Amino acid sequence: MDDVIDFGGQGRTILLLHGLMGRATTWWPLTRWLTRYGRVVAMDARSHGRSRHRGSTWRTPDFVADAAEVLSHYGPGVVIGHSMGGLHGLGVAATHPSLVHGLVVEDMAVDLRGRTVDAWRGLFDAWPVPFRSLAHLHEFFGPVVGPYFAECVEERADGYHLLSEVDDLFAIAAEWGREEYWSWVDAVRCPMLVVEAEHTAMPPGQQAEIARRAGGAHLLVEGAGHLVHASAPDLFRGAVEAFLSGQEVDLPGGGVQDGDSRHAGA
Repeated sequence: MDDVIDFGGQGRTILLLHGLMGRATTWWPLTRWLTRYGRVVAMDARSHGRSRHRGSTWRTPDFVADAAEVLSHYGPGVVIGHSMGGLHGLGVAATHPSLVHGLVVEDMAVDLRGRTVDAWRGLFDAWPVPFRSLAHLHEFFGPVVGPYFAECVEERADGYHLLSEVDDLFAIAAEWGREEYWSWVDAVRCPMLVVEAEHTAMPPGQQAEIARRAGGAHLLVEGAGHLVHASAPDLFRGAVEAFLSGQEVDLPGGGVQDGDSRHAGA
């Protein structure tokens, strides 16, 4: 499977699904400790990274089917997904319950109806692409987000460009402004942990409601941005390790929990 990176480890599969604009290799820092809990694999979503599937016609069920195919190949296990990847992981858990024994979703939403990609267009237009060097990229995005985006660019003759075509990303995201996925939330039967950033751009209260309806745990990480695993790595690690170990999920001094279940371990 050319779109999949096997980071090593033994035992159950731990499948990592990145967010919009990301790629499989952005998970590298987490894989160093995740391999203690299973065989860690990550995949490039369609139109991302080095995926052989390019273009803008993909819909969310296509991404879900790809993730299910990876789990069918490597074996059932736990899915950890950030943002878009969280939605795809939720879809696999709902539609292929035998493949997903535990689910961690990081700062995601299932209902963004009415939102458009217009605001994102302005954001991207303000980026100084191409970046003249990786140092330029790190300077622009800062120490937290810079390493993430450094994985998502490639060098060309005039500098560094995103691996993904921006118009393709807009087309993928546009679907979220038209569709909702609450039926997937209601269909989840495995243990689930919802990790929300304090500075989220997702609809207020929605992630807590996802956890409540799925019978899982919800953690609000104080001070964290959308990339919780990058902006609060120790707290994210502690919560995920507790989940994977079947222990009580808690964030002493770092967040609050208001889901229905304190014991959401997989």
